[in-house]
Amino acid sequence: MEKLKVEANTDKLDEVLEFLDERLDGNGCNEKAKMQLDIAVEELFVNIAHYAYPDEENGMAEIEISFSDDMVNITLYDSGTPYDPLAKPDPDITLSAEERPIGGLGIYMVKKSMDDVRYRHEDGMNILTISKKIK
Repeated sequence: MEKLKVEANTDKLDEVLEFLDERLDGNGCNEKAKMQLDIAVEELFVNIAHYAYPDEENGMAEIEISFSDDMVNITLYDSGTPYDPLAKPDPDITLSAEERPIGGLGIYMVKKSMDDVRYRHEDGMNILTISKKIK
């Protein structure tokens, strides 16, 4: 298990994705899974950067990555505003873009592209884990 702790700021996104990609490449991740994981982590990290710390300028985020067999588990931690992105109903994708309310598509894409997505709030932390088969 490896961890990266960074300021929850979109300026740190490249550092987060580099950390992720180095570990995925080193563990034989196929390109399709790597792309899906990059998109998912980008969505989740940007959400933390934009929404977790509305009253603070320098909140932190931690990204933890672990591998078992042909799976990767990536957990994002923040101590910002408690928020379960999985509690919101999925958007109605049968509606046109004009008819559909704004928001929710990014989390929906994460849920659809990962094998498992879990959220919990524990000890003042938002903890969101995504799991994906990588081989």
